[in-house]
Amino acid sequence: MRQLMRSKIHKATVTEADVNYVGSVTIDAELMELADIWEWEKVLIVSNTSGARLETYAIPGERGSGDICINGAAAHLVKPGDEVIIMSFETTDQPVEPTAILVDEKNRFVRYLTPQIYKDKVVTV
Repeated sequence: MRQLMRSKIHKATVTEADVNYVGSVTIDAELMELADIWEWEKVLIVSNTSGARLETYAIPGERGSGDICINGAAAHLVKPGDEVIIMSFETTDQPVEPTAILVDEKNRFVRYLTPQIYKDKVVTV
């Protein structure tokens, strides 16, 4: 069995960080639907701004709001204005075609990212 990326929201901007909220990340319900992230699903959040990485679970925010709110202790690691990637994974013995979306600076859907984008990336050492 392998853990494979199943879904991703790429280049989201954190809109709020609330250390007093009881855990989780609040994600605009529309973005959760587009990226195929379920309520209560475990997600990995990677900050492109600070380099912080953390795991939590997703809860839906107001549809169309653009909300990406980091809640609980994670709010010490990721702040409003930080750019993040939010990913979920699946444990399987079969290949997975992930659903990945790109959003703009206001967390509005821009387009789907296809697996071909990753395959075409040129890496130099």
